[in-house]
Amino acid sequence: MPNLLNLLRFNSQTWFFLGFWACVGLLAAGYYFQFVEHLQPCPLCISQRIAIFLTGLCFLCAALHNPCLKGTRRYAVFGAVIALCGGAISIRHIWIQHLPPDQVPECGPALDYVMKHFPLSRTIKLMLSGTGDCAEVTWTLLGLSMPSWTLIAFLSLATVSILQYWNYRTPE
Repeated sequence: MPNLLNLLRFNSQTWFFLGFWACVGLLAAGYYFQFVEHLQPCPLCISQRIAIFLTGLCFLCAALHNPCLKGTRRYAVFGAVIALCGGAISIRHIWIQHLPPDQVPECGPALDYVMKHFPLSRTIKLMLSGTGDCAEVTWTLLGLSMPSWTLIAFLSLATVSILQYWNYRTPE
């Protein structure tokens, strides 16, 4: 029976590939909502997409590299940290969505305008702090907004990543 359990247990390389494909799916869903459903992403949505991309990139590097124990643990921690940073952005987004209308930040200029006419530091600050556009809830599923689902995804990705810290098996 233990041999059967070992066959069913994926190695860390497989888990990192699965995490990468989950990130690809999340990015594809974001682009679907943007280009098919015509929901324009706010600055915090774009920041969350960047965090998903970076998490997926970390997972892909870990899967392709397939390092030894020490390297796997480094990738696991790094992937979890990136995912948790994305989760923090999601929490900020959810917080802005739940502010009373009189406390919502003012809507700012479009992100492409800011990127053309303002320094990078100001653009990054806008992307991480959010604007009034971020307070609008344009889509829900089971009563949860898109940033809430993104937070769940980030926490799941962080969990998958950090579990690889203990999931390393020496090649046979």
